[in-house]
Amino acid sequence: MNKYEIMFILKSNEDEAIKKEVSELKSIITDMKGKIESVDEMGNRKLAYPIKKEQNGYYYVMVCLADKDTISEFDRKARINENVIRHLIIKLDEE
Repeated sequence: MNKYEIMFILKSNEDEAIKKEVSELKSIITDMKGKIESVDEMGNRKLAYPIKKEQNGYYYVMVCLADKDTISEFDRKARINENVIRHLIIKLDEE
């Protein structure tokens, strides 16, 4: 398994909707035998420019251990999820 850092921005809806969306995104990793090391909530911030007509977004950074297929599935589901404004997946170097 490789170590990945995933940053994603969610639409700023109600708190319950945001927590539900984060738990669904985390479950994609855990359901496919991945391990989540940390999830950092960076909070609601103003975007530098409007994305999908949104001015603000809720930022999260997640560090996880997963294989390539798990990350591909996360990427696929994040692309079709209309509450995810942007996401970025970075493979961290082995130490």
